[in-house]
Amino acid sequence: MSDYTDILAEASGPVLTLTINRPDAGNKLRARTLLELKDALQRFRTDPGLRAAVLTGAGEKFFCIGGEHDESTSLDYSQVLPIIDVYEAIDTIAKPVIAAVNGYAVGGGNVLHNVCDLTIAAENAIFRQVGPMVGSFDAGYGTWYLEDTIGRKRAKEMWYLNRKYTAAQALERGLVNEVVPAGEAVKRAQEVAAEIATRSPMAIGGLKAAFSARHNGVIGQARMAHDQQLTLYLATREAHELSDAFGAKRTPDPEKFWS
Repeated sequence: MSDYTDILAEASGPVLTLTINRPDAGNKLRARTLLELKDALQRFRTDPGLRAAVLTGAGEKFFCIGGEHDESTSLDYSQVLPIIDVYEAIDTIAKPVIAAVNGYAVGGGNVLHNVCDLTIAAENAIFRQVGPMVGSFDAGYGTWYLEDTIGRKRAKEMWYLNRKYTAAQALERGLVNEVVPAGEAVKRAQEVAAEIATRSPMAIGGLKAAFSARHNGVIGQARMAHDQQLTLYLATREAHELSDAFGAKRTPDPEKFWS
């Protein structure tokens, strides 16, 4: 798996470590990143020698701060859809994927770690959803699975109020499994992955399928929501004003939504 530009893929025994390697861009997920992750996860799925995976971001500041649209190209279907493919792959592969959150997990990054089977967080990690601040939302994996993880009221709080949560707060809410010192999240996640790799592959695969079975409809819901955003919302004045205001760290002007 050496033919990637946006991610790193390194195997050590039965454990594969996938690293989003765009630290200067906050490890954002652009189309290329998502397609490479999708390919690496498919290889992981079919490689009998790999039993567990760790997913992380390069550096110590960012796990992943969401998606990035390439402004040099026109907005098209392919630039939004790959994120669903990645979520679906993580959720359906009959092998555990463990997130090592080493910094900010924001927007799609927060969804990404939550779709993983377990999350190990560094003590400096920050968790946040910002969709309503930038004119986007996730009506599939980002809502259904978050509600399962931290409860309905707290999931709505996270989406509606867009607050930042520390690793300690995330642990108290059940959003992560363990908090470790800064710089040690990947090592700890690899240790946990190696431990799970000693268990029965059939049992682990069966358990993973059982946990995700009742949410089989989330794939269709997620695709519908993303398609709706792409075709009906992202090109609106409201979406542009919210996104511009967030980037400029200013209060959005509601008058521009309709002008």
